[in-house]
Amino acid sequence: MAGKETKKEGKVKEGTLQKAGSPRALSPLEEMERMFDSFFPRGWLRPARWEWPSWAEVPAPFEGKTPRVDVIERDDEVVVKAELPGVRKEDVEVSLTDNSVCIKGSTSHEEKQEKGDYYRREMSRGEFARTVALPSEVDGDKAKARFADGVLEVVVPKVAKAKRRSVKVD
Repeated sequence: MAGKETKKEGKVKEGTLQKAGSPRALSPLEEMERMFDSFFPRGWLRPARWEWPSWAEVPAPFEGKTPRVDVIERDDEVVVKAELPGVRKEDVEVSLTDNSVCIKGSTSHEEKQEKGDYYRREMSRGEFARTVALPSEVDGDKAKARFADGVLEVVVPKVAKAKRRSVKVD
């Protein structure tokens, strides 16, 4: 009965399964981050950190991102709302086709700081473009656009044949 012995430490009865503590497999990015942390401990850059500006303080408007857009279809019109924080009215361009709206814009920010021998200058620039398909055909010649508080609102009337109609169900 040597194969059926059980001890409290390590031996298992013959014919029973033992659940191994299987470690979770790491994704390639997690593995790379773990390796990077083993080469460079978390605090290795801390002594020089006071010299550099905090990146959280530096605004980076858009920089390759696209603005959030809502498309609302009503009975007689289509409304497109876009969030454009930090963009000036003069830097926004809107163009229309029969079934899409294209919103383009740019931002720029410059900040200077001088204190004695210390001089810092931060500049950021960004451009964006977003084309949104409209749910129905519209009349681009009668479109109206408003820009207030960082929100662009484009209201475009539908073409007569594209207007929503109710149909009675028999």
